[in-house]
Amino acid sequence: MRSKTPHNVKIAPSILTIDFGHLADAIAAAEAGSADMIHLDIMDGNFVPNISFGPLIVSTVRGLTDLPLDVHLMIQDADRYLSDFAEAGADILTVHVEACPHLHRTIQRTIELGCKSGVALNPGTPVESIREISPFVDMVLVMTVNPGFGGQRFIETSTSKIQRMRALLDEYNPTCDLEVDGGIGAHNIGDVVQRGANVIVAGSAVFNGTGDIAGNLSALRDGYAQVTSRRRKK
Repeated sequence: MRSKTPHNVKIAPSILTIDFGHLADAIAAAEAGSADMIHLDIMDGNFVPNISFGPLIVSTVRGLTDLPLDVHLMIQDADRYLSDFAEAGADILTVHVEACPHLHRTIQRTIELGCKSGVALNPGTPVESIREISPFVDMVLVMTVNPGFGGQRFIETSTSKIQRMRALLDEYNPTCDLEVDGGIGAHNIGDVVQRGANVIVAGSAVFNGTGDIAGNLSALRDGYAQVTSRRRKK
């Protein structure tokens, strides 16, 4: 099923799995390969079973690129840290519906800080959980792996969820971006784009795959371009 709303596909390389000793080189290569934004996964060891980094790394990345910074807060009590990440240079702040008891207030605060607002759902969280907040956000993130670690395998039933989410957004917020994160590569990017996703987070497929970073980004684009081409021929 194709979304009735056209959206440009954007690729957001995730820096979670890169060698931070070569952070600047990796981001420069992603930028040279025409990445659309940089995705930063913030983990607190509480909401998810891992710890990654905080505002200091976001600030460092901000100094390395002019690309939009897509900051995914996989943390409890996100409200305490919204201003820290906004000041560090985040362009988009995405919080989890499962971790924010007062989600509308959290989204309002994000907007007040001058950032675009996003809301994320874990694999086991139903699409309907964000119906009431969907008109107020700029992006919805469907997790296609259980959050906390990079390099996981895509949960196959997620394709149906992506499609249902796009249908909900087309009804309540047609201009909202639909992002997917987890296990996306050249072999399945076409399917998730076909189901309605238009922002693709890719970590291992960009920074840990075979070939250079620009080549990996090109392979991802080829993966969804083939689907787009087949649509036009129908």
